[in-house]
Formats: sequence, C-alpha cells, structure tokens
Amino acid sequence: MADVAHIARVSKMTVSRVLAGHSVAPATRERVEQAIAQLGYVADAAAGALSSGRSDFVAVLVPSLASSNFSDTVRGLTSVLEPEGLQLLLGDTDYGLEREERLVRSMLRYQPRCIALTGSQHTDGTRHLLERARIPVVEMWDLPAKPIDLAVGFSNARAAREMVRYLSAKGYRKIGFLCGASDLDRRGLERLKGYLQEMKAQGLGEPRVVRLGESPITMTHGAPALDALLEQWPDTDAVMCVSDMSAFGAIMQCHRRGLRVPRDIAVAGFGNFEVALCSNPTITTVSVDAYGIGRRTGELLLAAQAGSTHAARAQRKVVIDYAVVERESA
Repeated sequence: MADVAHIARVSKMTVSRVLAGHSVAPATRERVEQAIAQLGYVADAAAGALSSGRSDFVAVLVPSLASSNFSDTVRGLTSVLEPEGLQLLLGDTDYGLEREERLVRSMLRYQPRCIALTGSQHTDGTRHLLERARIPVVEMWDLPAKPIDLAVGFSNARAAREMVRYLSAKGYRKIGFLCGASDLDRRGLERLKGYLQEMKAQGLGEPRVVRLGESPITMTHGAPALDALLEQWPDTDAVMCVSDMSAFGAIMQCHRRGLRVPRDIAVAGFGNFEVALCSNPTITTVSVDAYGIGRRTGELLLAAQAGSTHAARAQRKVVIDYAVVERESA
C-alpha cells in the first residue's frame, strides 16, 4: 500500500479509501487505480477483515460437489452474492458431520459475513460454533423443526410420498425402494421414511427396501441394488430410487436383464438430474429447484447481513416447491 501511495502521490489512507470504495476525487482515484495496476497490488483481505470486523467471504458447505444438484445450488448462491462483491468460501463435507464441524471451525477463522450449510443434522459442536458466531446462518435443502437461524428447503419425506402416490395411481402395487446403506445421507433417509409412510397409507403391503452402498450414490449403485431387489422380490412391478443416478443404473441393468421399462418394471428417480432426460427411456422423477434453493439462500443472507432483521426473520423457513415429473420410465 505504501508503494501504491508513493507512485500515486497520495497518502496510504487515500489508497485505503479507494480500495474500500469510499468517496475520493475522480482524478485521485484514477491515479491510485493506475498505480495498483502497475504494481499488481492485491489488498490483504485478512488485514481488512481484522480492521472492519468482517471479510468479503460467505462460507458455504455442501455434502458433495460431485452432485449436479449441489453444484447448481452453489451457482444459485454465486448469482446473488457475487454482484454484491461477496465471494464463496466453499467446503465439501463428504456427508460427514465431524468433517462439517472441522470445516465450520476453520472457516469461521476467516470471519465470513454469513454461512450456509446443507442439511439440518449437525454435531453439538457445530451448533455451538454457529450460535456463538453471531452471523446469519442458513440451513439448506431441509426444513428443520428448530433452525439454528434460517432455513431454505423442502420436505424430502413428503416429496417421496408424492412419488408413491403417483406410482399407485398408475396401477403399480409392488413398489420397491433403492437407497444407500449409510445413515449420513439424511435426505436419503427422509425419502425412505416418506416411502414407508405412504406404502402403509396406501395399503400397498410389505415394503421392499434395498439399502446398499455408501453416499454419495452414483450410477453404479443402481445395477447391484436392482439385482438384490429382484432376487428377494422377483414380482416387483415398480422401483423408486433415492436419486436419478441410481435410477439410471437400474434402467441399464433392466436392459441387460431383458426387462422392458416400464412394461415389465417401472423405474422412478429423484432430483431431475440431466441424466434423467438423457436416459432411454427418460426417467420419471421428482424435480427440485436446486438453483432456486441457492438463489433464495443468497437473498436471505444478504438481507440478514445487511441488518434487515425483520425481513429475514419474517421468513424463518422458506419452502421450495417440488413436483413429480412424468416421463417414459413410469
């Protein structure tokens, strides 16, 4: 900063005002900006955070960047926050609650203006850290009964129930469910819960559940899970999958087994991933606005960190719409 000030023939305080976007005479601002460009100077963000009590970062945690849904959520956040001069400090929890706590502890050292994290299940340590941080917090993708601060999401259980109702209305009675074996994927467990609830409500008999593989579920999950389902319940006429990725793998296995989808067995997914449209047949699924979750989260964070307490808290929980999208597979 001293070098910039020397070249521009101004004080370091004037350089600081230019960097902070404060009012400076146009000619002076131009000299400072030319000096900054000449030197390739980059301001020390950590020092700025210490002096102002905040950084230009928004901390964001997602369980997997391999999922296009969570990537879309990050894009939605960026579309709202970047025009306001805020950048994402991004962490991948890999579905681990202990890892999430470590990331939250590390990110808080950078004094982010606010934080968004995926899900409503956290360690006691994470909750304690977030409650003491005194910054806006948004839990995304779920709707916790008691949010730490704010929440943007939907009920995965209700969405799964709607898919069971859809399949039942189409005449399918022997409906299976394929999901991962890990308890870390809370959204997957909520979808399983919804499946079990609606199977009972519809009087559809014994649940047919296969839990196989670790999170995140990929295309490779579908084939062995479908094989396990049909080995135990060979008369299954429809199968719900915890995600479109698993559903695609299941459909490919149906082709290999000589089963026609949906004539011999229907297959439904969850998430409305791009693969659902590229599959043959295209996949009936539950569509969730992942990008919209990111945008709405960003809007809440901006309102809250700007001090719009009433506006932010008036919508403590923002419910995102979902819908069953009927395609060729069911």
